[in-house]
Amino acid sequence: MNDSSWGAPQGAGYWGAPEMGAAPAGPAYDVHGAQQTRPMPIVPDVPDAGRDADDRNRDAAARVGGPLFRDEKPQEPMSTPLPSPPPPKKRAGRDLRAAIGVGLGLGAVVAGSLFVVKAAFVGVVVVAVVVGLWELTSRLKERKGINAPLVPLAVGGAAMVVAGYVRDAEGAWVAMALTALAVLVWRMTEPPDGYLKDVTAGVFAVFYVPFLATFVSMMLTADDGSWRVLTFLLLTVVADTGAYAVGWRFGTHKLAPRISPGKTREGLLGAIGFAMVAGALCMEFLIDDGRWWQGLLLGLAVAASATLGDLGESMIKRDLGIKDMGTLLPGHGGIMDRLDSLLPTAPVVWLLLVLFVGSG
Repeated sequence: MNDSSWGAPQGAGYWGAPEMGAAPAGPAYDVHGAQQTRPMPIVPDVPDAGRDADDRNRDAAARVGGPLFRDEKPQEPMSTPLPSPPPPKKRAGRDLRAAIGVGLGLGAVVAGSLFVVKAAFVGVVVVAVVVGLWELTSRLKERKGINAPLVPLAVGGAAMVVAGYVRDAEGAWVAMALTALAVLVWRMTEPPDGYLKDVTAGVFAVFYVPFLATFVSMMLTADDGSWRVLTFLLLTVVADTGAYAVGWRFGTHKLAPRISPGKTREGLLGAIGFAMVAGALCMEFLIDDGRWWQGLLLGLAVAASATLGDLGESMIKRDLGIKDMGTLLPGHGGIMDRLDSLLPTAPVVWLLLVLFVGSG
């Protein structure tokens, strides 16, 4: 096919009509007699065909507003950058209102029993010990398959607390030995599989909960025993509160990230400072023959023992893969989540008070 196949034949007009003097329409022959094809009419490109005036005006405006040259980039519209969102505020990990309400309720129960009838406060300690043992053994069974026998633990634990109040340290030691023996014997009534781990967990529970709680009942036997127990409770709560307040506001350096990521060194300093001030006031105004400088040492020791106790239970909960030991106390977790710092602090306070002012 030659080039003339796509063009108009000689003597034809723009639309293929014959010009003046040209041959009539029909098949044409060149000088050699070869038939040529009729040229295709040239149809102009009309992009606006079938579109209304508004569409054409919009397209025209778009073309006018576009770049004049191919290598010219269109300008992006100016826009005001959006302000960055404010950093999230620190929030407590628990329901603060529920925690305060439950704390006030527990404080009322403790104060009412402590200063009305000492024996009633011993009953409160017994209830806390039994519930704590139930929470601990339940979590061990659920998470690790460890069956520490609850019945001998609960009976022996209650007996240990009462023996510490009635017979002092000697009674507590004897009750502890008998409770551990009862755990060994009780577990013999079941198949031997897992016997060693079950009785080991049982003996650990005997020491961890009721034996340490026995020092609270032994503090109560002194003439100013109610004030000693109140000092013990106040210093532990103040240390915990100081650690929480200072750590939440200023905490940046982790204290033990593998055990408890929420605890900070700043929080520990807050616990020490708050507890030392509270200890000086308590020893000066609540304890017979107490001195303010003794309170400073007592507060320092309480802050250390309370922190270690909290970390110790955090270690247990991390091993078990749980956040709280229970759900009995809204905003606090379980009883064991409140006893974690109290239990290891009790023997520390009992010993220092005996050294500072005697056991009387």
